[in-house]
Amino acid sequence: MSNLVIDAEKITRVFPVPGGEFTALKGVDAKVEAGTFCILRGRSGSGKTTLMNIIGTLDDPTSGTVSIGGRPIKGMSLYDREELRRKELGFVFQSVSLIPSLNAFQNVEFSMRMAGIKPSKERDKRVEDCLRMVGLANRMNHMPAEMSGGEQQRVAIARSIAHSPKLILADEPTAELDSQMAAKVTEIFKEMTRKEGITILMTTHDVGLMGAADEIIELENGERING
Repeated sequence: MSNLVIDAEKITRVFPVPGGEFTALKGVDAKVEAGTFCILRGRSGSGKTTLMNIIGTLDDPTSGTVSIGGRPIKGMSLYDREELRRKELGFVFQSVSLIPSLNAFQNVEFSMRMAGIKPSKERDKRVEDCLRMVGLANRMNHMPAEMSGGEQQRVAIARSIAHSPKLILADEPTAELDSQMAAKVTEIFKEMTRKEGITILMTTHDVGLMGAADEIIELENGERING
């Protein structure tokens, strides 16, 4: 039985542009096993965000196939895609996007509500455990405006894992952080794969973070140049 969480084969993505077409991805393969911390790297314009969006079911490939946890995306209804995103995927972005009127605990709890997990003592404990895992046990009642950029990003990470997704997609989550905090966030991700068995795909330009990865997928001009 396959242990692949991401199984993308021969992915192409062509965008119409004035006077013709632009091919952002040219037959890219990406296979990532469960519990892997995988870094997707490449210069700006290499196609990594396009690939991330396709894997996250936010966009469709022009050709090729994608399966998440053994489930083919092609042919899925919009409802089923939304259910997949809500219950089996977690997202962390460069822009943190916490809800400013909710404290850290409530922001993390919100993702569990979105996943349909009903209120309970177990849910509250899960929220606390996730915030503790990212080193914010003493900041649960603080509002986003009362927290540093690094703390807000760690709340966003806790929020992304609270509903126990199969896969977290993190698009440049360390871009706005200093090198020390970027390394801390990356170590948190690494810890998640060990403790939670979650698969993480993270884009980054930072070569200093590459050593933490179990696997690296490198793109250049829309093509995979390793693996």
